[in-house]
Amino acid sequence: MTARTANSLGFIACAALLGYAYYAQFVMHLEPCPLCIFQRLGILAVGIVFALAALQDPPSWGRRVYAALIALAAFATVGVAARHLYIQSLPPGSVPACGASLDFMLKVFPLTDVLAKVLTGSGECAKVTWRFLGLPMPGWVLIAALGLAAWGLWANLRHRPPVLRF
Repeated sequence: MTARTANSLGFIACAALLGYAYYAQFVMHLEPCPLCIFQRLGILAVGIVFALAALQDPPSWGRRVYAALIALAAFATVGVAARHLYIQSLPPGSVPACGASLDFMLKVFPLTDVLAKVLTGSGECAKVTWRFLGLPMPGWVLIAALGLAAWGLWANLRHRPPVLRF
């Protein structure tokens, strides 16, 4: 399998994950909390890097750069998903109260303050409204992001013999 094909498959996986997230929101009527939105942004970032790597199909040094960018975006997503799982595991009395909406916070506060407030979590982030095989959605996002990181590293760092062109 070529690096271009592997990166294209990584992009397709990210698109499928985002497609399901929007299906859950608009068809199943599961409103995303701020941490869910940040997880979507992380998967979107991973998908964009996969797409750029597939389109450019760079030489070996470029593939190393793309591997690092994919891993960075994927591990950031893992961090947000892990934080979300932690907030969901808190006992009901210890979860912070629901705050302002993400849209309102983005209009009123600087981005650094919004990030700090969102990552502390709120009551809306603690609700588990969907499970599959016993895991809530952030658990599946964490697994998917780890898988995407591994795929991106494998696709872009594996040794391939040089292609002979005539």
